[in-house]
Amino acid sequence: MFFGNASWAHHPFEFNGNADLSPLNGLISGIAHPLLGPDHCLFLVAISFIGLKRPRSWVLPLLATGLAGSALAQVVLLPEFVSTFAETLVSMSLVVEGLIAYKVLPNGLLLPTIILHGYLLGSTIVGAESQSIASYFLGLMLVQGGLLTLVTGISNTLLARIGDSGRNLAAGIWMGIGMAFTWTILIP
Repeated sequence: MFFGNASWAHHPFEFNGNADLSPLNGLISGIAHPLLGPDHCLFLVAISFIGLKRPRSWVLPLLATGLAGSALAQVVLLPEFVSTFAETLVSMSLVVEGLIAYKVLPNGLLLPTIILHGYLLGSTIVGAESQSIASYFLGLMLVQGGLLTLVTGISNTLLARIGDSGRNLAAGIWMGIGMAFTWTILIP
C-alpha cells in the first residue's frame, strides 16, 4: 500500500467485523478508507482525465451509485471465497477507466465500476453498530463527494493542458497500475 500499513487499507482502526467501532471511528474510517486504499483513490482521481462531457453533472450520479453499492454490501454479503476476485475487479477497474479515456469503452461503464468500489468499501463495515455505519457512510460521502467535485472541476482544464496525447499517456499509466495491482493480488 502507498500509505500506512496494509491492514489500514480498509480501516485505520482495524475494525475486523466486531461491533467495537465508535461513531467517531466510523466517520474517520469512512473518510480514510477511499484515501488509504490506493485502488479506490486512483479510481476517483482517474475520472479527471477521462474527458466527460459536462463533468460536474457526473458528481451526483457517481456519488449516489458508489454509496448505493456500499449500502448493498450491508444486506447482500459477499462470500469469502469471492473476495479475492472482487478485489481483482476493483484493480481492473483502473484498466476499464483507461479504456474509457481511450474512447474504446463508453463513459457509462463508470457507474457499475463505482458500484463495485462502493460495495467493497461498504463490505468492510458489515457487523458494526448502526450509528457507526451511518457515520462511516457520512465519511465516505464527504471524501468521495469532495474528490469527485475536485476531479470533475479540474477535468476540462487538465485535459486542455495535457491534450489528447497526455490523456492517452495517463490512460496507459492507469491501465498499467491496474494491471500491476491485479498481478499482486493474483500472484502473491
